[in-house]
Amino acid sequence: MLKLTNIIAIGTLIIVAFIMTKFKPVYTVYFNEEKIGNVLSKEQLEKELEQDLYDNNEKNIAFADLNVNIKYKRNFVNKNEQTDDEKILLAVEENSSITYFEYAICLNGIQKTCVKTMEEAKLIQEKILGELATSNVSISTIYTKELNIDNEKSQDLIANEIIENEKIKIANEEKIKQSTINGIYLAVNPVNGRITSRYGANESIRNHTHKGLDIAAKTGTIIKAVANGKVSYSGQMSGYGNIVIIDHGNEIQTYYGHCSKLYVKVGSQVKAGQTIAAVGSTGNSTGPHLHFEIRKAGQYVNPIKYLYK
Repeated sequence: MLKLTNIIAIGTLIIVAFIMTKFKPVYTVYFNEEKIGNVLSKEQLEKELEQDLYDNNEKNIAFADLNVNIKYKRNFVNKNEQTDDEKILLAVEENSSITYFEYAICLNGIQKTCVKTMEEAKLIQEKILGELATSNVSISTIYTKELNIDNEKSQDLIANEIIENEKIKIANEEKIKQSTINGIYLAVNPVNGRITSRYGANESIRNHTHKGLDIAAKTGTIIKAVANGKVSYSGQMSGYGNIVIIDHGNEIQTYYGHCSKLYVKVGSQVKAGQTIAAVGSTGNSTGPHLHFEIRKAGQYVNPIKYLYK
């Protein structure tokens, strides 16, 4: 009996030795019962997964949810066969729902950019505050399924772009403010030309101070509506010659006189910048020009306060 036991043990050792010379032990990895590949070490794979998906600030990963069940089965493969560690890691990433974190920089409550680290965010914040001292610049951590970080730009470049865009925005807001009368934004100069007579001027050609603005231009030069509104008059009027009057609401009207042609009719809705007439010399005129007026509740207003700045 002892001899038989010895024979079996020796035989087993021989078989194991043979297997070990030809094959190597691996773990076969399955996703939901589907074979993905082989790895030498289950522990090493799980360690790499932990580093790659759950503890990786380099990729700004906050957390990850795996959408498949992973199973391992002991197996033997040819000793020369390559394992599939990288393939399996990639398959795990593709089957994971990853949530990233990034740092958002907000200017006056509006998000302007996102960066990778808090250090970068603070540098940008300090630079913006140095240039735009009156602004509110905040940093917040946000979580997202897709990173919005621009890795191609330096902190200085990002800060400079935000500062420049904000300065342009402030300038535009100031322009709108300066060109707004009674809530109506006068967005467009009515004609391109040279101002030859200003509001309030005393000139020999008239027996009263000038109630508008004269802008000299060639006959046929287009005249534009300075703001959105409705045409309340389009035709001939004593002294003004051919004239268009636009009602912009809020008691604001604009007058466009001495026109050679009129392109809009009474009742037409017009937009700022829309062509409404052409420069001419009709009515009481000494040469081709646009006589432009602004009236508020029927009272004359100096156009230079709002246009041709």
